[in-house]
Amino acid sequence: MNNPANNASIPNTAPAWEARIFSPGWRASEGGHVAVMEPATGETIGAIGVANQADVQRAVQVAAQANAGWAATPFDQRAEVMRRAATLLRERATEFHHWNVRECGSIGPKAEWELHATYEQLQMCAALPMQPIGEIYPSTLPGRINHVQRVPLGTVAVITPWNFPLLLAMRSVAPALAMGNTVILKPDLQAAVTGGALIAQLFADAGLPEGVLQVLPGGPEAGEALVQHPDVAMVSFTGSTAVGRHIGEVCGRMLKKCILELGGNNVLMVLEDADLDAAASSGAWGAFLHQGQICMQAGRHLVHRSVAAAYADKLRARAEALVVGDPHRAQVHLGPVINRRQHERIDEIVQDAVRAGARLLTGGPVSGPNAGLFYRPTVLADVGTEMRAFKEEIFGPVAPITVFDTEDEAIALTNASPYGLAAGIHTRQPHRAQQIAQRLHTGMVHINDQTVNNEFHVPFGGMGASSGNGSRFGGPANLHEFTQTQWVSVMAQGIQYPF
Repeated sequence: MNNPANNASIPNTAPAWEARIFSPGWRASEGGHVAVMEPATGETIGAIGVANQADVQRAVQVAAQANAGWAATPFDQRAEVMRRAATLLRERATEFHHWNVRECGSIGPKAEWELHATYEQLQMCAALPMQPIGEIYPSTLPGRINHVQRVPLGTVAVITPWNFPLLLAMRSVAPALAMGNTVILKPDLQAAVTGGALIAQLFADAGLPEGVLQVLPGGPEAGEALVQHPDVAMVSFTGSTAVGRHIGEVCGRMLKKCILELGGNNVLMVLEDADLDAAASSGAWGAFLHQGQICMQAGRHLVHRSVAAAYADKLRARAEALVVGDPHRAQVHLGPVINRRQHERIDEIVQDAVRAGARLLTGGPVSGPNAGLFYRPTVLADVGTEMRAFKEEIFGPVAPITVFDTEDEAIALTNASPYGLAAGIHTRQPHRAQQIAQRLHTGMVHINDQTVNNEFHVPFGGMGASSGNGSRFGGPANLHEFTQTQWVSVMAQGIQYPF
């Protein structure tokens, strides 16, 4: 349970970012501004600037001018900016929590975890610039020395979603900056304060030179302009599969580097010998955390027939014990869904499943005069493989249970999906689960754990056409993803060739 957001240190005066973008510094945007809405109440709680194509063009020019100076900045100075940003992040925790709860519908513990994970990302990225950036290779020519070194890409566009806006922005922004790139961050308009404005001010106050980071909240126009711009060297995108496919097509045509971390319809596999209390705990956490609005959500619960009824009953009991409500004003486990369209889509998938023969054990939309965008944690039993609840990424607090009879069937059902982000396997035989893991087409597998796992130093990413292009975030992967290699050969003196 969380404590309602503490407003004591949140200023009542209009912040510097009110109705503005950061490009460079706070300025009015060509695209105007929009209201910042609180999904729990529908109230307007601020305004944020909206970038358009003209704003993007200007920002790319500014970034290009800042590229050379930042790339040439000594590594220890780049590292110091990361450390100062990490320190400021902790000092401003109350402000970040306030906006994460009100703007994004996060409960307090989720906001706290996200900030701590972001702090860890910044600390890790402070160490990146001092890592080895090159290697020496042998040569067939006597006297030649072959250096292969990592150099910055140039300008990196980071396009982020609304569900974990702080963490998912920083996992690209921080390593890109640390490795000497300039960055243009485009946060989703539904989380542009938490995932954009506050980050811009954080780095400005940490001493990042002007123009090295710009923050342009916006919609499809700004995103398309960034992706299409020839002077943007790389695009890091986290979001829907449909948009990711389009970005991949554009970047492929332009021979531009891109990282695509897309959707997930992740399996929690419960074998016949599983500890059902632990499995149900993982199932509830993986399915209902942050209203199920997580790419790693446990979206398909594959359960052996012999334990399916018992697992479903334990999961139902956990779901019914969770409190749904406004996380800013009450102690709750689940806050609101992000918007009306998503709320309606979740309910359509649930109702379609029931009409097709699934059993609604508990959950569904909150009813009454204050129903708003709240949706109760929902458990569906007898979900068939042809139902939308099995095939689609729901992105809501829904746990669909599908029964299997054999290990091979469970593996086949897991791999039948075009998504391949994460999976969890519950069994009292870890070695058996490790063998199963080797047969799964998923980028991450967690044994006797849930699917929503993230550790800042471990490479993170998916497999499969709908989960991304196999790129990775975290630890040593950042060195590879946010740089490019350059081969430099050296001879002590010139060579005389035959002609």
